[in-house]
Amino acid sequence: MSTAPATPFHAHSHAPRRTAAPFGEHLRNWRQRRRLSQLDLAADADVSTRHISFVETGRANPSREMVLRLCARMDVPLRERNTLLVAAGYAPMYRESRLDDPAFAAARQAVELILKSHEPYPALAVDRHWNMVAANRMVPLLLTGVAPELLTPADQGLPNVLRISLHPDGLAPRITNLAQWRSHIFERLGHQIAATADAELAALLDELRAYPGPHASAEACLPNELAGVVMPFQFRTDAGVLNFISTTTVFGSPTDITLHEMALETFFPADAFTRQVLQSLP
Repeated sequence: MSTAPATPFHAHSHAPRRTAAPFGEHLRNWRQRRRLSQLDLAADADVSTRHISFVETGRANPSREMVLRLCARMDVPLRERNTLLVAAGYAPMYRESRLDDPAFAAARQAVELILKSHEPYPALAVDRHWNMVAANRMVPLLLTGVAPELLTPADQGLPNVLRISLHPDGLAPRITNLAQWRSHIFERLGHQIAATADAELAALLDELRAYPGPHASAEACLPNELAGVVMPFQFRTDAGVLNFISTTTVFGSPTDITLHEMALETFFPADAFTRQVLQSLP
């Protein structure tokens, strides 16, 4: 395909999460995670507090419509909505496509078009665990010097962009604002864990925090006009220090788990020098 990114889509799926916990336990955990009282959730879902209490204790069984309503009010991720449906005795509602599934073709082509059209600036697509599933041709050019085992994990998994970013054998030694970038990643990942209750993300955060790195006080302020506006990503190359800002794009109202969990990370030059370097790359 002429518009295929330099790093093509990787077919990668996760086994469905199995749980023997009753629906009421799942409901209570998500309600507490969202810091809602039974009264708050009842008001949001337009049911009685007594009904929420009975469902949580197993004294009442929710209808399928009620399960979906409660999940929507608590903004439960699609993957976990399937888990709650199964726990309540219903069939899963949301499908999880493989990236190479023919039914995923339109979404895959849209992602590839966005990545391609962003050149000569780097852009990539990641799954819910920050594994890189696709990238345009600029990304590999900027990963020169990264340890091969980070780019092609021995377990045949996908390269993890956060691991590549902060690992001492990855980009970390070349990131000039490493302390700030680490703090930014930790905060962002912490918010994601709070929203999804994902144990694998929590383990990844623990791993990243264990990597060596400078103290945040080592970089008290940013040496440019971006301070207080956005968090730049700055790293050394043979051509000099490149300075980026990034945006994150997700699909609107997806009903497929894979698409719901995918995000596009697009990087833009934050100064004229970076723009010039990128435009000069082959």
